[in-house]
Amino acid sequence: MCKAKSILITGASGFIGSFLTEKALAKGYDTWAGIRKSSSREFLQDEQIRFIDLCFADKEKLTEQLSVFAKEHGKFDYIIHNAGVTKCLDQQDFERINYGNTVNFVEALREADCIPEKFIFMSSLSVMGKGDEKSYTPFATTDTPHPDTAYGKSKWQAEEYIRSQENVPYLIFRPTGVYGPREKDYLLMLKTIQSGLNAGAGFRAQHLTFIYVKDLADIIFDAIESPIKDKTYFVADGDVHTDSEYTQIAKEVLGKKRTINIKIPLWLLKGVSVAAELLAKATGKPSTLNRDKYKIMSQRNWECDIAPLKEDFNFSPRYNLRKGLEESVKWYRKKRWIK
Repeated sequence: MCKAKSILITGASGFIGSFLTEKALAKGYDTWAGIRKSSSREFLQDEQIRFIDLCFADKEKLTEQLSVFAKEHGKFDYIIHNAGVTKCLDQQDFERINYGNTVNFVEALREADCIPEKFIFMSSLSVMGKGDEKSYTPFATTDTPHPDTAYGKSKWQAEEYIRSQENVPYLIFRPTGVYGPREKDYLLMLKTIQSGLNAGAGFRAQHLTFIYVKDLADIIFDAIESPIKDKTYFVADGDVHTDSEYTQIAKEVLGKKRTINIKIPLWLLKGVSVAAELLAKATGKPSTLNRDKYKIMSQRNWECDIAPLKEDFNFSPRYNLRKGLEESVKWYRKKRWIK
C-alpha cells in the first residue's frame, strides 16, 4: 500500500485555509494544518488533521522545526502557503508578515532541504492595483502589477521573491473576491442588505468578480495534481456583475423585497475610512474600514482573464454567484450568523 502524499496548509484556521484543509482530507492527503497554538480550531475538527505551529518570524527556529519534522515524518510533498494578514493596525505589518514571513519560510525550507514537489502561494487580485476604468479591459496575467494598497504591495513582493528562487517549483494564484460559508466581510454586506439598507461606494458602476470558496479549493488541488508549475493565474468564476446586480441577487437570496439605496460619495468614504483607521489605532483593534479598504471599494474594475486557468486545468466552476450565495446564506442562517 502506497503512503499517502503529505501536504502542509499554512493559515489553515482561516476562512480559505479551513476549506483547503477539508479538501485535502477528502482527497486522501496526509494533512497538516499550520496554525498558531492560539488560533481557533472551530472549523478544524476532523480527527485526521495533524497540527503544526511553525515560527515564520524566526528563520533559524523555523529551519530547525522543519529539519526535526523531516527526520521524523519526511518532508512535505506539497505546501499551500495560505498564511497572511488582510488587515493590520500598522501598515508595515503587511510587508513584515505577508512578504517577510514568506521569505523566511522559503529560505528555511531550502536550508532544511525540505523544498516540496510543489509550493502553492495564495496571492490576491489586489496585486494588480487600479484597473482600466474607461473601457473596462480585464486584467491579464501578462500585465505588470501596480499595487496601490499595503496589502497588495506585500503580496506582490512575495510573488516576486518566489519567482526569483531557483529550484522552487511554484504556482501562484490570485483569487478575486472569495466568498462562502465562514467568511465575514461579505457577511457584513449581506447583513446590511437584510436590514433594509443598500449603501454603495461612488456613483459609477463597479464591475465585480467572485469565486466561491469551494471552487477555489477545487482548482488549487487540480493544479497540485497537474504537471504544471512555475506559472501565475487569476482565479474567478468567469462572470462579471455590477454592484447593483450583486445587490439584486443578494436581495433575492435573502428574500428581501425592498432596500433603501444610498450612494456614498468617494470623498466622504475616504474621510470616513481615514477616521476609522485612526480610531482603530487608538483602540488597538484593526478596522474593516481603512485607507486600504477605501482604495478597494473605490476601484471600479475588478475584471480578470481566467482563460489560462481554463486552458491549463479545464477549469469549470461548480458555483455561479446565485448558487454560491444561496449555499452561504443557508449556512449563515443555520449557524445563526444572520436571521
